[in-house]
Amino acid sequence: MRIDTLGLEAFIAIADHGSFGRAARAVHITQTALSRRLQNLESLLDVKLVERTTRSVALTSVGRSFLPQARRLLAELTAAFVELRETGEAQRGNVTIACVPTAGIQYLPRILQEYSARHPGNRVVILDHPSRGVADAVLQREAEFGISIAAPHHPELASAPLLEDRFVLICRNDHPLARRTRIAWKELASHALILAGEVSGNRPLLDEALRPQTVALRSFYEVQHSSTAVGLVAAGVGAAVVPSLAIQKGAYPRICVVALTHPVVSRALVLISRRAAHLSPAAQALHDLILSHRGGAASAAP
Repeated sequence: MRIDTLGLEAFIAIADHGSFGRAARAVHITQTALSRRLQNLESLLDVKLVERTTRSVALTSVGRSFLPQARRLLAELTAAFVELRETGEAQRGNVTIACVPTAGIQYLPRILQEYSARHPGNRVVILDHPSRGVADAVLQREAEFGISIAAPHHPELASAPLLEDRFVLICRNDHPLARRTRIAWKELASHALILAGEVSGNRPLLDEALRPQTVALRSFYEVQHSSTAVGLVAAGVGAAVVPSLAIQKGAYPRICVVALTHPVVSRALVLISRRAAHLSPAAQALHDLILSHRGGAASAAP
């Protein structure tokens, strides 16, 4: 059964003012409109709430019993509407976003700190997925928007560029390549490397970029997440090719970063959302804040 808020308002006004004329003036409508609203409410409830004669207006016994409930219903609805409007104006609420894991290491933290300072009551849920998983989470409405690697996306998704993230070589300071500041991709052919696996969105990007150079890299260890590669390098297992965003500054003092050249290969990170989506006020605030930080390139100092 639907809730007839206009009928409730008319009924309460009649009860409070004891007259259709005074009640109509109180709610700023005509007497005819007021009568129609009351009749609609009585038809909906299938009861008579008000007795009206040429000289007086009085509530029926059912109307008197219903009046406290009607007041409570209307008050609760009004309070809910006010709270909803204030939530929108204050951009309060919870936000769920999806992102590739490396975006959560260097890029997102400072943005989330700023967002938290502006909206201290808001809770943010981060779903860290490979690039394909980010797109799926947004499409399936598990996340309101996401940060992913630029690639051909589903036609229902829109994307906005955020930054360029360059691929680098990392190794521990006791590795033979640790003293290099830059190295060409072809020079890596003789080294056993830790590389991204097929599930990672980085692998097809690297394969496509290096194919014209006829570079054949040896994948001695294969990982799906760059954070795993960083951990293996820190333990002295080998050298790895990772996006520069994967390296948290100061976290691994023994890791050295070597620039990769000929060619310089980078990936673009983009902000994706459903084209027809209407973000919640809290999500819209975070979405806009992320866009305000876009531009430039990620870098990891050797």
